[in-house]
Amino acid sequence: MNPDPRPAYKPSWRKPAGMFMILGLIALWAVLVGSLSGLIGRLPMVVQVAVYVFLGLVWIWILPLKRLLAWMETGRWRGF
Repeated sequence: MNPDPRPAYKPSWRKPAGMFMILGLIALWAVLVGSLSGLIGRLPMVVQVAVYVFLGLVWIWILPLKRLLAWMETGRWRGF
C-alpha cells in the first residue's frame, strides 16, 4: 500500500471568521438600506433600481467581499 502523497488538510480559522464577517456585512447593509428606504422610496422607480443595484452589488458585494474572499482563501488582502 502506498501512503497518500497529499499533505494532511488543516482547516483554516479564516473561513469561519470570514463567514461571520460576511454575515456582519449583510446585517450592516440591511440596516443601512432600511434606514435609507424612506429617502430612496421617494425617488422615481428607475433611480430606485439604480440605487439598490449600486448599494447591493457594488457597495456590499463587489468591493469588500472580493478582498474578504481572497483573504479567506489565501490569507492576504490582495485580490486574486
